[in-house]
Amino acid sequence: MLRDLMKTGSFAVLHFSVGFGVAYLISGSLPVALGVALIEPAVNTVVFFLHERVWKRVGNDTDVSHDPPRVEDHHSFSSLRALALHG
Repeated sequence: MLRDLMKTGSFAVLHFSVGFGVAYLISGSLPVALGVALIEPAVNTVVFFLHERVWKRVGNDTDVSHDPPRVEDHHSFSSLRALALHG
């Protein structure tokens, strides 16, 4: 959870900086740029945090190991041999 909060905080700073810069370039107005840069990233930061939490939960529910299954995890050699001979 702490990592998620730190990641969200760094994203907020980056997003604020970009939002302010773009809004200032477009409007040429410091008050307008500040307003845009405060409102939009604040809302987006909360949405980002929630988005990360959902994906973390989804990832845990559907986490599939990329290692190939091992025979000894599911069957003994004798049961596999019997399956192969009678299967």
